[in-house]
Amino acid sequence: MAADALHRLAGLGPVGRMALVIVALLVLATAVVLLLKRARPQADLTELWFRVRSWWVMAAVFFAAVTVSRTVSILFFALMSFWALKEYVTLLKTRPADHRALVLTFLAVPVQYYWVFDQWYGMFVLFIPVYMFLALPLELVLARETSGFLGSAAQIHWGLMAFVFGLSHLAFLVTLPAVGEGLADGRTMLLFLVFSVELSDVLQYVWGKTLGRHKIIPAVSPNKTWEGFLGGVGCTVAASLLIRFLTPFSIPACLGLALLVTVAGFFGGAVMSAIKRDFGVKDFGALIPGHGGMLDRVDALCYAAPLFFHVVRFFYYQ
Repeated sequence: MAADALHRLAGLGPVGRMALVIVALLVLATAVVLLLKRARPQADLTELWFRVRSWWVMAAVFFAAVTVSRTVSILFFALMSFWALKEYVTLLKTRPADHRALVLTFLAVPVQYYWVFDQWYGMFVLFIPVYMFLALPLELVLARETSGFLGSAAQIHWGLMAFVFGLSHLAFLVTLPAVGEGLADGRTMLLFLVFSVELSDVLQYVWGKTLGRHKIIPAVSPNKTWEGFLGGVGCTVAASLLIRFLTPFSIPACLGLALLVTVAGFFGGAVMSAIKRDFGVKDFGALIPGHGGMLDRVDALCYAAPLFFHVVRFFYYQ
């Protein structure tokens, strides 16, 4: 019976097996929260319960977006970028002179994702870092307002780089074909990336809450500790071997890439924490109960996705 079960599990394919892993983890997390509520009825576990409920919804939406079709996946990530950029721009102290530049900025979202859909790698990597970098200050110049010019140009283009260019690498991953001898392709490697980054974030929170004593960057993010960082990253790197079936990576490459994306994700979260402190807000929004806004969930991916994508493309698709 065990052999039959393993055979059926292998027949599901990497995406199906990954779905079972996610469901098992979510069931475990739900059971833990319910047990905590029963064991500690006086404790306020509302936020934790909202977090787990939101994870169920986010996992279902993400898997649906990734598995239905390539077009649906690209549209999903385009909407994610648009919403993240919207949350960021809402917090900016913009001038009336910035309005046309902001319209141009939001119009850049569908253009960037068109390059993804067309798999035009050259325009994909140049459009925002080069052409939009040149076009946005020109639009601000045409507004004929020099006071606050540099601040507006820097803030707007930074948001475009982080939340559109950075996140669009997730969508381009979906377009990559199968590589190696197994069933791994861009879609399965996307699952590896997102799972590793998000698991690390959760485990850093757990380790930090239970054993955290030594702050890493208290002025930026007082809740981040060395114990949380090392525990979360270490456990995630070890756990990456359990989902290596999603990738064409050797064991050393799997461990190395998991380490890369978890450390990059940590710094992405730290950068977004600094931005929130600069804006004087706790969260970027209230879109996701228990988690804040879209940016509060994808902040780590803004850093991890470009690094992972270009390493994979250079070593596995050249």
